[in-house]
Amino acid sequence: MTKELTIHYHRDFDGMVSAAVLTKILRTRFGEVASWRSVNYDQRADWENFQKDERFGIVDFHFHPRAEYWFDHHPTTFLTPELRSQYQPSDRWLWDETSPSCPPLILKHAQDHWGVSPPDRFTEMSHWSNVIDAAMFRDVEQALFGDDPALRISRALTAAPGPDWTDTLVGAMVEGSLEEVARRPDVEKAWQRAARNRDKALRQFAPTVLSTDENVVLYDASSNRIRRERFAAFFHFPKALYSVGIIPTRAGFHVTAGRNPWNIPTTDTNIGAVMEGYGGGGHRAVGGANAPSLDEAKRIACEVAVLLRRGVQASCQ
Repeated sequence: MTKELTIHYHRDFDGMVSAAVLTKILRTRFGEVASWRSVNYDQRADWENFQKDERFGIVDFHFHPRAEYWFDHHPTTFLTPELRSQYQPSDRWLWDETSPSCPPLILKHAQDHWGVSPPDRFTEMSHWSNVIDAAMFRDVEQALFGDDPALRISRALTAAPGPDWTDTLVGAMVEGSLEEVARRPDVEKAWQRAARNRDKALRQFAPTVLSTDENVVLYDASSNRIRRERFAAFFHFPKALYSVGIIPTRAGFHVTAGRNPWNIPTTDTNIGAVMEGYGGGGHRAVGGANAPSLDEAKRIACEVAVLLRRGVQASCQ
């Protein structure tokens, strides 16, 4: 009896849409019995043995040579040079670091290689995945207060009732539209809580700022009593080019860095590459790295802030 294929996806809007799209395509085009489950960075520790003896695919996450299906757009997707050497585009694998998000890769690949035309609802999901994952919002107000179904779902994720909730929403996306998913009572409840958290985070941000100039805002939001908001730095400091912050995680602390989407430097530093040097990764415009202690997180954050400031200064010379 053939084992069931499990699609593993990164636990964010981009990854969830990717998992829903690929699952639906595999079911309808190949009759594949597929399920889905999220994956996160802490599972990289023994990546070689990930899901050993199981059938799996991966979307919006690191390359694995045993993945039957793999699609990603992260420039830091290959954990080692050896893994990079094992990748070749095929009818089941595709990597394109120029794509704003992962779903467009899957949809185009399905048309080109499998003759599958996506339903309109997946085209809409793909559009919003680009907007959310690549921070292509009109302005900071849309990013923070936007009320479109996709933005409500994305914000609701920040107040998820549990780590497996995204699996439930992926299942809803496989068969339903964004509007239908956003109208779910559990999504509405999480969104209302997330909106309150957002408002509190914006009020709490100013005291967390360690230093700021016209280029970089450095903040420490490592206290569990502080709410965190991705674009709070640019809401309060719209002229800043970058933000670097410290936030808590279940395993310790996380250093996050991002470029201001509404004030992009003329010559910018590849943040994902910088964070890769600290054991993390990301994209050119945003990235992060975990740290085992607060002191280590502060050290990394300060170093990244200095590096970004130097990069801006060098571009002005």
